Amino acid sequence: MNDHDIRAALDRHDPLDRTDLPEDTAALARYLIGKLVVRELPEGMVSGRIVETEAYVTGDAAGHGYRGMTPRNRSMYLEAGHAYVYLAYGVSWMLNVSSEGAGTGTGVLIRALEPLEGIAVMRQNRRVERLRDLARGPGRLAQALRIDRSLDGIDLCRQGPLWLAADEHQAGDIGQGIRIGITKDAARPLRFYVKGSAFVSGPRSLNG
Repeated sequence: MNDHDIRAALDRHDPLDRTDLPEDTAALARYLIGKLVVRELPEGMVSGRIVETEAYVTGDAAGHGYRGMTPRNRSMYLEAGHAYVYLAYGVSWMLNVSSEGAGTGTGVLIRALEPLEGIAVMRQNRRVERLRDLARGPGRLAQALRIDRSLDGIDLCRQGPLWLAADEHQAGDIGQGIRIGITKDAARPLRFYVKGSAFVSGPRSLNG
């Protein structure tokens, strides 16, 4: 991708305005469905449309902010729209968006993307060819976009190495259900996803 192509891509992907982000964490998780995650890499622009999110709200025993701020989760306590990136089970990086006011300790996990730009780069990063498997699940999408701890705490409402952008595409019907892979507060309906999307993670029984 040459400089002209990079500039054109940047112009297409204006960052989300922080003032437009819903104050409520669950509302933000729903709002982010259909928005874009944009990653600028040396090889070029990589992006995907968000098709699945999970909210981690105040008083949520499954949330990393439940027991207060630590060196690991301090980015979760920034004002809404910042990246909270952590390593899950010592294996996979996870991208979260801080929510509500500074000091709250709530956030939204980005669970899955529909790949849009830089698919060849995603395939190289993931070492898989199947489009559906490039960013279907939070660990996969972080690997596809080369997201790691170095991006923790950055402002996702500003163009940089990683940001959130609007998209004119209509997300379609949005489903709501229980979150995946947790044991505490597991019955809360705080997962949002695009119904019928092949890029949503989890079993089909949860995606109806």
